[in-house]
Amino acid sequence: MPITAEQACAELNALLRNTALLSSCGNLLSWDEQTCMPPAGAEHRANQAALLAGLAHDWATAPRVGDLLDLLEAAVPAHDPDSPLAVTVREARREYDREIKRPRRLVEELSRLETLAQQAWIDARKQSDFAAFLPWLEQIVALKREEAQALFTGGVLYDALLDHFEPGMTSDALERLFSPLRAELVPLIAAIQDSPRQPDRTLLERDYPIDAQRAFATAAARKIGFNFEAGRLDEAAHPFCSDIGPGDTRLTTRYNARHFPGAFFGTLHEAGHGIYDQGLDAAAYGLPMGSAVSLGIHESQSRMWENFVGRSAAFWRHFYPLAQAAFPAALKNVIAADFHRAINEVRPSFIRVEADEATYNLHILLRFELERPLISGDLKPADVPAAWNAAFHRDFGMTPPDAAHGCLQDIHWSFGGIGYFPTYTLGNMYAAQFFATARQQLGDLDAQFARGEFTPLRTWLTENIHRRGKQFPAGRLVEIVTGAPLSHGPLMNHLRQKFAPLYDLS
Repeated sequence: MPITAEQACAELNALLRNTALLSSCGNLLSWDEQTCMPPAGAEHRANQAALLAGLAHDWATAPRVGDLLDLLEAAVPAHDPDSPLAVTVREARREYDREIKRPRRLVEELSRLETLAQQAWIDARKQSDFAAFLPWLEQIVALKREEAQALFTGGVLYDALLDHFEPGMTSDALERLFSPLRAELVPLIAAIQDSPRQPDRTLLERDYPIDAQRAFATAAARKIGFNFEAGRLDEAAHPFCSDIGPGDTRLTTRYNARHFPGAFFGTLHEAGHGIYDQGLDAAAYGLPMGSAVSLGIHESQSRMWENFVGRSAAFWRHFYPLAQAAFPAALKNVIAADFHRAINEVRPSFIRVEADEATYNLHILLRFELERPLISGDLKPADVPAAWNAAFHRDFGMTPPDAAHGCLQDIHWSFGGIGYFPTYTLGNMYAAQFFATARQQLGDLDAQFARGEFTPLRTWLTENIHRRGKQFPAGRLVEIVTGAPLSHGPLMNHLRQKFAPLYDLS
């Protein structure tokens, strides 16, 4: 018996929500794996993850989903392409067509392997032993290449993986965005390095007790708007944010008692992700209107709170007295201006997550440069350390002393996140454009931050970005919110305006 479009929509929504619920169980197991699971549980966890991934894939690719989409596509009014129904059908079709190209065997193999590979990466990174991780990387790359070939529709093979993280983005489009950014970044960094006015970074390497760091970072995350009644903060080998579902968003960070910025700004970064997840429409959970539009947009939120807000002088006009109270031995005799200059030091460094705003993007461009030949087969996994070190020396003038400071520093490849890295620089670019627009529309943000008022910015982000879900593709969302297409210009303007006075650049 035929069903109405209303009935078909209700049935499709129920199927999508159930699939999201099942996938969220996998997210919870992944969070537990990286925070609580004993090492000996890796094999069992891998089997659990594979089973859940296979079941979720079955549900997502059920023929009934395709039948419902066929019916609803004919019912979507052409005059209203941005309505919730139109968005649901558009995005569900995109996901369905993508998923039916991936065989369940591949989905399960990837999930199982990624769980084991992440544990292997943790051990290999601790020992700085690339050889121990190589067999896992070879398997990951082989399966990701198989996945890319299954999804391939022409052009560059890597783009089939990039599209999962940043829908619609291509390598060619990234090159057009990143090339002018690099061209302007390199001379700015050189000018900063040549400046005789350099900050005293050693004041950030004093004794910062971990318990005090934890309390201070938690207070700051709460102040900017992360809801700890609906979230928590834990420790992990690599910081991340896990959206388990409405009312449950989990952050992690890592602490170093002799390095203040790592945990603090890492926590602000992950809190930015968490605020986005908490700002999504809970009533639309599991549906496109209740989901983040892309990883690049997600990264724009984390990078904005970490850098545009968290490293601003205005932010520390409010927080610095609190920091001095939290860390009296380290900061008692340090004036706020010196602290602000230290946390904004521009200096080539080996570790991406600890990099400053200016050099950070060079870390991303290096990874983007290596990932494409990894997937095409032009770069063998065994040759990654040499290729990494050569590119790093070219861009930073230094050679990593070991694999832990080089190609083993990031968790992403161990969980199959090939195609993920470019979204960080996209996030910086999105963040700069959004933040410039927020300044125009919200008045004196610096005065607000200095008073400890972060709600206006958070509300603006929720209304303009979070609550819109996937209503608009990322590129169109940027144009709607800011009135202009994405460009490297706002990011470079931000960097120049920030660092010129700090380093006396003419």
